[in-house]
Amino acid sequence: MRILVVEDEERIADALRRGLEAEGFAVDVAANGTDGLWLATEQAYDAIVLDIMLPGINGLRVCKALRDKRIWTPILMLTAKDGELDETEALDTGADDFLSKPFSYPVLLARIRALLRRSGGERPTVLTAGDVEVDPATRTCRKGGEEVKLTARELSVLEYLMRRAGEVVSKPDILEHVWDFAYDGGDNVVEVHVSALRRKLGAAVVETVRGGGYRVPVVRTPA
Repeated sequence: MRILVVEDEERIADALRRGLEAEGFAVDVAANGTDGLWLATEQAYDAIVLDIMLPGINGLRVCKALRDKRIWTPILMLTAKDGELDETEALDTGADDFLSKPFSYPVLLARIRALLRRSGGERPTVLTAGDVEVDPATRTCRKGGEEVKLTARELSVLEYLMRRAGEVVSKPDILEHVWDFAYDGGDNVVEVHVSALRRKLGAAVVETVRGGGYRVPVVRTPA
């Protein structure tokens, strides 16, 4: 899953990037509101962490501009400590949630995961496809109850496909949501990771749809 962090304090931005990347997210960082608005408009993100106090365009104006453009990416707004007016305005402007500085990183991570669940149709905390389970919170994968070791990127590809179970997802779409803006290679890297998933979890876990992309089939439980 791909996250945009718009934060002008370099120390906080670097800490967020390192922490989120360690959790398997692809992360882009913008240091001002102007760049943040451009990235959020031009690129596909699964969630945005947006500070209010930014050079160029502040976070409230960035949020409003995105909603005016009908871009509904979930936004977690970072507000000032005890800033009740900031929190109220953030929600009224279109933010989905807020967190006051200074914040606890585990809480921020939990808020992001809640936003990702909320943005889909169903909202399971553990994703399942047949006998395969992925727990995004613990970054673990199990097949038939046994843990399977996946790389961070393999797990991210699988998580994205499982969140869209039943849909055909193209390689460029996977690339947009699992790799960051700095990646400049081809989409064959997706094939490499899907092949690794099939080798570790079984060929039926991820289907190839000729001319379309990949799909995690929806497994119906017998009535």
